[in-house]
Amino acid sequence: MKKSTPENQDRNIVNLLAILVDTNPSQRVIRQNPGHLTQILDAIIAFGNAHLMQKAQNKLAVLSCHHHATDFLYPMPGKQLEVRQIDGQYEAFSLVEKTVKQRLSHIICNAPKLNQSAESLLAGSLSMALCYIARVQRNALAGTKIQSRILVLTGSNECASQYMTYMNVFFTAQKLGVVLDVCALDKSLSLLQQGCDITGGQYLRLTQLDGLLQYLLWVFLPDPSMRQKLVLPPPAKVDYRAACFCHRELIDIGYVCSVCLSIFCKFSPICTTCHTVFKVPGPLPSRPKKKKKT
Repeated sequence: MKKSTPENQDRNIVNLLAILVDTNPSQRVIRQNPGHLTQILDAIIAFGNAHLMQKAQNKLAVLSCHHHATDFLYPMPGKQLEVRQIDGQYEAFSLVEKTVKQRLSHIICNAPKLNQSAESLLAGSLSMALCYIARVQRNALAGTKIQSRILVLTGSNECASQYMTYMNVFFTAQKLGVVLDVCALDKSLSLLQQGCDITGGQYLRLTQLDGLLQYLLWVFLPDPSMRQKLVLPPPAKVDYRAACFCHRELIDIGYVCSVCLSIFCKFSPICTTCHTVFKVPGPLPSRPKKKKKT
C-alpha cells in the first residue's frame, strides 16, 4: 500500500470558488457611472483566473445577480465555447474571460427595462450558488475533498424583505462548511455582515473602486486557513439586529411568535405568518398591600 503523503493529500483537495456579482443597473455605483460595471467585471475575471492559477484542481463559478433573475456566467450551461490560444495566454483563462463577457452581454441585452429602481435578488442568488456547490460535492470522486466558498460583490442596499431567505442561506452554508465572503461596493450591509460572521468569512467595505483588484487579491484570494497567518483588515462590529416581519425594518426589541418564531415590532393578537391566535395581555395584577403589625 502506498503511504499517504502531504503532496497526495493536497492533490485530493479541490478549492471551489463561486463569485456572485451584482449586475443590477439600479446600483448607485453603476447608475452614476455605467463604466464601473466594466471595471468590476475586469477585476472579477482577473481574480477568478488568479484562483485557477493557484492550483490545477481549483474550480471556478461566476454568477450574475440581476433585478429579475440569476444566471451563470461561467461555466456556461450546455456546451462550452471553443477558444484558441491568443498571444500565448492559457486557454482556460481565455475561456473564462470570453464566456463571462459574452454571457453578461446577452443577459443585459435581454433584461427587461426598468422604469424605477428595483432590488437585487441577492438571497436567491446565494441559494443558487449553494445548490451548485452541493451538486459539485455530491458528484465529486471518492477521496476528493471539496473546500467551497462564495464571494459576493454588490453595491445594492440589502432588502429586509429577503431576511428569512438570508438567514436560511447563512445557516445552510454553515452546515455545509461553505465560507461566505462579502465585498460591499457602496453602503454597509449588516445582514451580509452577519452571514460572514456566521460562516467564518471576511467582510470588506470599499468606498471607491480604485484598487478593487488589489483588494480582492489581498483579502479574498487566500483560503480561510491561510488568512489566519496574514495581516488583514480588522473585522468590524457585527450588527445582529433582526428584521421585523411586518415592516421589514431592523429592530432592537420586538415580539416573537412562540410557534413559528416570526418577529414583530408591535404586538399583534394574530401571527400573520402562522395565524396563531394569542391572548391580549391585560394589566398586571396588583399585589395586595401587607398590613402592618401593630
